Order: sequence, then C-alpha cells, then structure tokens
Amino acid sequence: QVQLVESGGGSVQAGGSLRLSCAASGLPFSSYAMGWFRQAPGKEREFVAAVNWRGDSTFYADSVKGRFTISRDDAKNTVYLQMNSLKPEDTAVYYCAASRGYFGGNSRRYDYWGQGTQVTVSS
Repeated sequence: QVQLVESGGGSVQAGGSLRLSCAASGLPFSSYAMGWFRQAPGKEREFVAAVNWRGDSTFYADSVKGRFTISRDDAKNTVYLQMNSLKPEDTAVYYCAASRGYFGGNSRRYDYWGQGTQVTVSS
C-alpha cells in the first residue's frame, strides 16, 4: 500500500534551520506532485509548498516564500522541505502529501498523506 513517511522534525531556536524529508513507497512517485502542509494547535491545516511531478515547478505559501525550499529526488522517492530563518509561528505538525494530476495548494486534491512530523521553533 501507499506510504508516506516524514522525518527531520524537531526543536530549534528562531532563526535556525531544519530539513524535512518524506519517503514515499507503493506509488509511481515520478507521476505525483508532492506537497507539504502544516497544522498548528487549534488551527486548520494550511498549505506550505508544492513541487510538480517533473520537479521543474514549485509553489509556496506567501508566509514561507524566500525561507523554505521544496525539492524532490525521484531516484530516492523522496521529497524535501528545507526550512531556513525559522520563526515561532512556523511551529506545527508538518505533513507531506501526494497528488496525481493536481499541482497546487488545495489539500482536498491530494490523494495520500503522511502521519506528520513535529516542528517546534522557540523564541
């Protein structure tokens, strides 16, 4: 079956960096657009970043543009989220998701989801 497994979360001080990874299995990875979403306590899940199936187009939420970078390695069936200049408001559980045929920020259009990894940024 399809599995998406996130890793790389943790605790960091404001201004620091983390790199999240999401390893996919059970699906033709190179045919799927991949996205990262996050959910903070008491808030709805929100879009963070997406990369298309070819890896040549990316899309970011305004709140992370210029600080976060999404990339993919199809040889490893893995998508990454490099997070720099982290802020306390970036604290959330981060989820990766896979979508066949859709590239964008609408969470309802994603087919598969990981279990999430916690990112905590202290001031």
